[in-house]
Amino acid sequence: MNKAYQIKKWFSTLQKLKFNFWSVVSLIIISTYGLIAVFAYLIAPDNSPNANQMHLSIHSKAPGFTTNILQVPSESYNENPSLISKILSGVPSKNVEIPFKSLDISQNELIVLTSANAEKNTAQRISLDAFNTKDLNLIKKQFTTVKTFWLGTDKYGRDMLSRLLIGSRISFSIGFVAVFISLFIGTFIGAISGYFGGWIDNLMVWLMNVLWSIPTLLLVIAITLALGKGLLQVYIAVGLTMWVEVARVVRGQVISVKENQYITATKVLGFSNFRTLFYHILPNSFSPVIVIAAANFASAILIESGLSFLGIGAQPPIPSWGSIIKDHYPYIILGKAYMALIPGTALMTLVMSFMLLGNGIRDWLSIKK
Repeated sequence: MNKAYQIKKWFSTLQKLKFNFWSVVSLIIISTYGLIAVFAYLIAPDNSPNANQMHLSIHSKAPGFTTNILQVPSESYNENPSLISKILSGVPSKNVEIPFKSLDISQNELIVLTSANAEKNTAQRISLDAFNTKDLNLIKKQFTTVKTFWLGTDKYGRDMLSRLLIGSRISFSIGFVAVFISLFIGTFIGAISGYFGGWIDNLMVWLMNVLWSIPTLLLVIAITLALGKGLLQVYIAVGLTMWVEVARVVRGQVISVKENQYITATKVLGFSNFRTLFYHILPNSFSPVIVIAAANFASAILIESGLSFLGIGAQPPIPSWGSIIKDHYPYIILGKAYMALIPGTALMTLVMSFMLLGNGIRDWLSIKK
């Protein structure tokens, strides 16, 4: 009877989804970002690991910039990655890409003129042995291409669109890992505290209040510095600082639910504390936690971006929206504000979508129709 009621309640909740326009839009945006994060390397123009193909001669170019690219075969390339490897880590580049304005042949060398080397005596020279031909027309046909940078290039000449697409993985991964850690720790501590009460409850509440009094960002920075720099350390640090709110809500819900008559009946029937708590109390206490999880997801994304902006989050060359903003915020006063505004807009859109979705879930669960 209880399970049938829960299924009916959740079905009714899902039915209300179509009446909340902004929640639907937010869910679509989040789903789109999620698909982009999973298949980033398959859709990114630069699918090399971390989209780290640098072209210093064409750095800081505007969106829509187009240039000729010479692709020089790399002798060290001997990999044939699987599809799973391509999805997870990209494809190591088999060519060295060189943007050029014109090509010429002199003796046994290919002379590459770029915007940075306009004179022949400063031009880049490449041995023709790399192309196995001395025919300039054949080299232009087989080893050159035209490349468009749809969102321009960053200050190192890397494709901005590819960096943004792959950087979305950091935001989603930190959100999932941090929310999982916070839910696991917060639910366990909150449930134990609310169910048993007494000195256990007093100890847990004291611990929550101590951690609650410390600014979240300051605590994350302290944990990150103690554990060292890196993504794994950021995941752990953010997760360990976000469980307090979950624990407080779960504790309050457990204290309320355990007074119901069907919980008293489980004790009369001789059910163990574990079964009563995890099979009968928590399933009926978890609705508000879902709302907190959505808010924590957004908070985790913002915290990671802030850490990357400060230089203690994702380390180069790993792309992160926070680190991209950090690299290009000085360009705001140099007439190229879009270099910082593009990743900032992506970050704002994703965070706002999670907040609106959380508000929608809260309304569905709190309003009885």
